[in-house]
Amino acid sequence: MTQQNKTSLMQQALGEQWAQLPPSLKAHYNNNEDGENIAIGELTIDYPKFMQWPLNAMRLVGALVNRRGAKLPTTVERIMNDNGAQYWHRSIQYSDGTTVAFKSRFTYDLENNEFVEYTNCFLGLKMQSFVIDGALHYESCGYVLELGAVTIPLPEWLALGHASIVESAINETEFQMDFRLKYPLLGEIFSYIGTFKTL
Repeated sequence: MTQQNKTSLMQQALGEQWAQLPPSLKAHYNNNEDGENIAIGELTIDYPKFMQWPLNAMRLVGALVNRRGAKLPTTVERIMNDNGAQYWHRSIQYSDGTTVAFKSRFTYDLENNEFVEYTNCFLGLKMQSFVIDGALHYESCGYVLELGAVTIPLPEWLALGHASIVESAINETEFQMDFRLKYPLLGEIFSYIGTFKTL
């Protein structure tokens, strides 16, 4: 594991703003010697009824989660490889004993200061991050469609809409994560909110 890969993508992206993050958020994004990080907590997932079938279809290609639930035990594992990509593996446990996995791959575009999160091999969500009053914000800025060696930019309205994430410290060890997905005219079409602690 190189020194660069020991430095998290978030620390690279925030630069001087990294120092503004409270300890619980820094712990969430720091990597251990193997480039790994694990957080555990509870997640509440919600969306309007009309989104059930679209989410069922999106789930077939790895996007989002198509089951609601409140305070679901959740584990988030991150692994950073030697090529600078970061792999997220979220395991969500439901009361009926079912475990749902939601995986994605993060890359960081230094030139444009953008993250791209791929939930499958061809669709990526572009995001920029910044710190306001100690809280970490992500705002989406479009999507990309990868078809082999060709990358096609997509406007938000042509994909899943606008995504926003706010992560804020609860105390020295715990933090809250709030994700919202809004589509023009339809309003909020998906959300999850939860509290986590990094191991």
